[in-house]
Amino acid sequence: MSSNLSARRRPDPIDSHVGQKIRMQRLLLHMSQTELAKALGVTYQQVQKYENGRTRVSASRLQAIANVLEVPLTFFFESSASDHSDDAGLAASRSTVEFVSSPMGLALNRAFSRIADVRVRRSFLGLVQRLAEDDGTHAGSFASSPPGQ
Repeated sequence: MSSNLSARRRPDPIDSHVGQKIRMQRLLLHMSQTELAKALGVTYQQVQKYENGRTRVSASRLQAIANVLEVPLTFFFESSASDHSDDAGLAASRSTVEFVSSPMGLALNRAFSRIADVRVRRSFLGLVQRLAEDDGTHAGSFASSPPGQ
């Protein structure tokens, strides 16, 4: 019986994913929890509960959040936990959302979005993808090289 109780206390992975997407978009817009809460007519504590997945967001409230955050309703379900059948896929999805919501992820997204030239953006994306595919054999050489070399 205690396992049923602890299972009920854990947020559903989809609720957590939706909450993380709410937080990510709110932060990208430089919006505080208080500002989002005011626009929705709820308390900032309620926004916190939505963001951590502890409280499920109703369909009508999710539509209101989408309107305030200027995203389509489908945004909250892109790459959702239900798309991943294994724990590794779920962890990868969660990790990506956590990175994009982090200070470094937000700074990277904001800087990238300010690059006006589409060709430069594509080149940068290609560079990042090649670096990510690297097996790590050169990772130490970047750290040990003095700046400018």
